[in-house]
Amino acid sequence: MATGLTADEILALRDRHLGRSLSVSYRHPLHIVRGERQFLYDADGRAYLDCVNNVCHVGHGHPRVVEAACRQMSELNTNTRYLHENIVEYARRLSGLFPDPLEVCYFVCSGSEANELALRLARTATGRHDVVVLDEAYHGNTGGMVDLSPYKFAGPGGAGRPEHVHVAPVPDPLRGPYRYGDPSAGQRYALAVADELRAAESRGRPAAAFFAESVPGCAGQIVPPDGFLPSAFEAARSAGALSVADEVQVGFGRVGTHWWGFEAQGAIADIVTLGKPIGNGHPMGAVVTTRAIAEAFENGMEYFNTFGGNPVSCAVGLAVLDVIEEEELMENAHSVGEVLLAGLRELSRIYPIIGDVSGLCLFIGVELVIDPETLEPATEQAAAVVNTMRERGILLSTDGPYRNVIKIKPPLVFQAADADRVVSELGEVLAGSALGVS
Repeated sequence: MATGLTADEILALRDRHLGRSLSVSYRHPLHIVRGERQFLYDADGRAYLDCVNNVCHVGHGHPRVVEAACRQMSELNTNTRYLHENIVEYARRLSGLFPDPLEVCYFVCSGSEANELALRLARTATGRHDVVVLDEAYHGNTGGMVDLSPYKFAGPGGAGRPEHVHVAPVPDPLRGPYRYGDPSAGQRYALAVADELRAAESRGRPAAAFFAESVPGCAGQIVPPDGFLPSAFEAARSAGALSVADEVQVGFGRVGTHWWGFEAQGAIADIVTLGKPIGNGHPMGAVVTTRAIAEAFENGMEYFNTFGGNPVSCAVGLAVLDVIEEEELMENAHSVGEVLLAGLRELSRIYPIIGDVSGLCLFIGVELVIDPETLEPATEQAAAVVNTMRERGILLSTDGPYRNVIKIKPPLVFQAADADRVVSELGEVLAGSALGVS
């Protein structure tokens, strides 16, 4: 398959014309030219099983989504100051997927923008400024969201915790203070959130909001212990703060049993933020909240987003919902995810380097450790696994504070045969002497 530039030429031009903080994946970067369903294809025509692209939710290049975008783009694309049926139909469909009292939508262009708007809503509704977040959280790439993201502000190049941000422990049952086997772990982590809310108020800095990824992603694809999220959200409300569920990575049926990650834990947030899968690669985001919070936001300052909620974006969003429902992709995420999780957990019984397999259906983290007792992170080994799997035609990535968690978040069109292939190939790689494991 011929292309205009070689991979080396593209890398040279990136180095010359793009900021070097814009990273590429893999020891040998891929030159991807095409995608279809759960596969990506390089410039030589080789297919790669995509296990990490949680943006192209219903599959790369889904014809239903492409056709919706092209049709609407050929007719009209403008802003929300004109009346158009797409935005109201999409708001009706989207809000109908949420439990009461979540019923009012705002549309933006990314998950970062959605979280920024959620922060504005919370501050306006409460008259407060500060925020409580979970350690290792990531909420976006804007200045305001980097400030709310320990994953960024406490990492390389970060400026440290801002004064208005208060950090509670991430509910990690493997590495945190309350671990697997502790039936009270969820409640104890929620009490830590409550303690942080009280401490902030005692310092004269009451919180406007408690932000939490429903299933913490960059922290390592962590599934919080039972009871954490409902109790933490209730602690926020008791402290006069609003609860914000960040569904940017995990929403739209990825957890298999529900549309939203917070629902899978029996919680209801005051504000929910959406991004990544919402447009299957089209730049979209949304905020869904209650009528009361929306009315508090109507303080005389207009909210306007030039591209948020435009007719093309809403046509795309509607097509994504249609595909998820008509192709039963949430159900597929559940059945295939169970196959994948079972296979990975079987590998963990064979290879001690797997310290934990955490996940809900097609949102999975496989944590590699040097020693299962000390939990010393196997960072180099994780990188080796990812690069070796790439050579085998399977795309994975690493995450977590130690970059030792292999993350698996494929498009929802992933099949049981794909899950079996991932497990089989990963087992062969873990058995390889090149990784120093047996």
